[in-house]
Amino acid sequence: MPRADLIARLQDALTDPAGPSSDFDLNPEFRPLENRELRPAAVLIAVRHAQRGPEVVLTRRSAHLRHHPGQIAFPGGKVDAGDADAVAAATREAWEEIGLPPSALRQMGTLPAHETTTGFTITPVVAEVTASVEWRPEAGEVDEVFQAPLTHVLDRDRFVIKTRLWRGRRHRYYAVPYGRYYIWGATARILRALAERVA
Repeated sequence: MPRADLIARLQDALTDPAGPSSDFDLNPEFRPLENRELRPAAVLIAVRHAQRGPEVVLTRRSAHLRHHPGQIAFPGGKVDAGDADAVAAATREAWEEIGLPPSALRQMGTLPAHETTTGFTITPVVAEVTASVEWRPEAGEVDEVFQAPLTHVLDRDRFVIKTRLWRGRRHRYYAVPYGRYYIWGATARILRALAERVA
């Protein structure tokens, strides 16, 4: 599919009224507490252009981190008190984590929030990278920055459902492997939500 057509479909998909997603989607037997307090966070789904077509920017978290070491993730993190909104948080985190300046981004929109089993409500922010950027992984936080083809992560046939033990029970989750990168958990679920909208 031509680059412009795919970007246009991605832009249109952000207006789809479909609801939020959750780590609990595949696990209805796990019921989150009704009075739970969720911490706001935001991630950036940055789409850059390459010869092979549009790509999504992803990171491999440092293997030395206490939480989710070595996992594949979008740039992002908690919404701080100084952030105007989720978009500001996502773009700030992208600058801090991988050196992606806000001036190199064209904001396209957001997806409905995604709730995680760890108590966060994540707003995925979608933006197009409009300038050449040299990645600068934040030492101690990010081991690697890489790109996956947008066509790969928007292809629902590439997603698989896996299981792992969580709190003594089998917990199902989405994964969308790409080469040597195992994209799973909340990152894969957010990409799956985007893929469903584009489809």
